[in-house]
Amino acid sequence: MNIYVSNLSAVVNSEDLTKHFSTYGQVASANVITDKYTRQSRGFAFIEMPNDTEAQKAITELNGTLYEGRSIVVNEAKPKKDRY
Repeated sequence: MNIYVSNLSAVVNSEDLTKHFSTYGQVASANVITDKYTRQSRGFAFIEMPNDTEAQKAITELNGTLYEGRSIVVNEAKPKKDRY
């Protein structure tokens, strides 16, 4: 399952999220989205967890919790829509 995480602090990186989500199960990948010019975090990320049950538990238990001083939003990622 692909998970969308938003309202992240600028200091959070992919390793931090991998550690944080791995308490709920295996994390295949974690990708903090950065600005292509400044390389600073844009405040959101995508987490890939192969086990849907573990991913759903992570979503349920982490959504709305404080992480690095900010209340994070955790949801199942929706497929990217066509722009045209």
